[in-house]
Amino acid sequence: MSFRKEKKFRLTFSDQKEMKNSLISLGMKSLFPSRNINSAYFDTDHLDMFTDSEEGILPRKKIRVRWYDNEKILKKETKVSSIEGRYKLSEIFISNNFLNNFKSTLLDCNYGLIRPILIVSYSREYFLLNNLRITFDNNINYRDLRSTIYKPLFDEECVVEIKTPKNISDDYIESIIKHSTSRFSKYSRGLLKTSKNNSIFT
Repeated sequence: MSFRKEKKFRLTFSDQKEMKNSLISLGMKSLFPSRNINSAYFDTDHLDMFTDSEEGILPRKKIRVRWYDNEKILKKETKVSSIEGRYKLSEIFISNNFLNNFKSTLLDCNYGLIRPILIVSYSREYFLLNNLRITFDNNINYRDLRSTIYKPLFDEECVVEIKTPKNISDDYIESIIKHSTSRFSKYSRGLLKTSKNNSIFT
């Protein structure tokens, strides 16, 4: 495993566009074609992963199954936050019916039985500036799989993420990105937003 550093910038659509144009003027180049990403986040019935994330508990996990609109290859991704840092594990997820019913369950060694709770979908653009990998996420929407309301809810904000090796200094990143960092967990935001439309948290 390799530890990495993540910096997130919570922005309006207009601020994100302004940041992108500014970074392009500094030499930022497209790294990959943009694509639409879908992630089904798993959790316990008591939302223990969500609670650990909100409270900043270490160590903690987020587990999701991810796929792209232009290909139906499923990957199980486990994002681990620990005292030593953050890292991600990825493996192929084999299921014939997952995209039809989202009924799969998994057994996690820390959290026990988990199941799909929320689907997050968005479009992502990939860029590279010097040794910084920068992604721009737009059109973020959420669908709560526990609710009978299947219409997705759209996020009024977007996010820019920078992923670097752990040894890259914060000062270096701040010399390039002038905006303040902020927390932006799509899973947490999705649960909080969709909860306003149902009685799950009440």
